[in-house]
Amino acid sequence: MKVAVITISDRASKGIYEDLSGSEIEKILNEIVPSCLIERKIVPDEKDDILKALKSFAGYDFILTTGGTGIGPRDVTPNVTEEYCDRELPGISETLRAESLKETNSAMLSRGYSGMKDNTVIVNFPGSVKAVRLCTKVIAPVMIHAVKMIKGEGH
Repeated sequence: MKVAVITISDRASKGIYEDLSGSEIEKILNEIVPSCLIERKIVPDEKDDILKALKSFAGYDFILTTGGTGIGPRDVTPNVTEEYCDRELPGISETLRAESLKETNSAMLSRGYSGMKDNTVIVNFPGSVKAVRLCTKVIAPVMIHAVKMIKGEGH
């Protein structure tokens, strides 16, 4: 399984601080789905940069993004992802918000989107390490099953 992790952060893309969220996603995936190949990229909170990053991982099984899912003026990740995708996978985002809400009321402000572009599943995670830890642990157990379903291998 090929997985891309895209961190969307102005400050991390400029080297102002280390990308802890992207590395946390990679760490957890390696623990739960050790057979997956993971590539990472960091881009600023800019529509064109996010879109270019999504396109650069076309053909991957999953693209997990972290950052830019809130209600701030530069939080455009869900908008770009929705525009890029062919179809929505609302159950993923609904589940991630519901599980996150058990940890913090701020989860209700998350606008994370989940969908597909061709055979690639794209999921937006919030930007905090705590949030990506929870979200990765929720989605990782179903990733292999999702890939099998997409490939027509059934249940």
